[in-house]
Amino acid sequence: MKGIQSIAFIAMLFVLGLAGSASAFWGFGGNETVAAVNGTVTIPVADVDDGQAHFYTYDAGGKDVKFFVLKSRDGIIRAAFNACDVCFGEKKGYSQEGDFMICNNCGQRFHSSRINEVRGGCNPSPLHRNDDGRNVTISANDLKDGARYF
Repeated sequence: MKGIQSIAFIAMLFVLGLAGSASAFWGFGGNETVAAVNGTVTIPVADVDDGQAHFYTYDAGGKDVKFFVLKSRDGIIRAAFNACDVCFGEKKGYSQEGDFMICNNCGQRFHSSRINEVRGGCNPSPLHRNDDGRNVTISANDLKDGARYF
């Protein structure tokens, strides 16, 4: 009986591990919630300058707007909605693989240096941002405009 309990426990850990990985992969986990102050969302540059995509959620009047911010290899802080013009209806967003953002629906790959530069199709939908060297700021109105994706 003890052997069956051990196998059941290991199986449960395995299933929970898969569920955790799947939620992170499909963009359901790991989003930090941000709020606007005086109409602006502020994210410290130090929080996003590691080359990794950092995923955020903003409440736009009851609609969760998801976006990511990252510093590409060329040193530019970039931001985009976690959606595109083609696959947004699937609500799967993007994941990161090295210097590429990957559409979790169709699998297309987009080099991080092209985010905010290329729009349309399955490219991550650009999100206007300002970077003063200390903080990345994003207008709450710009985030609200992206609510149509979510």
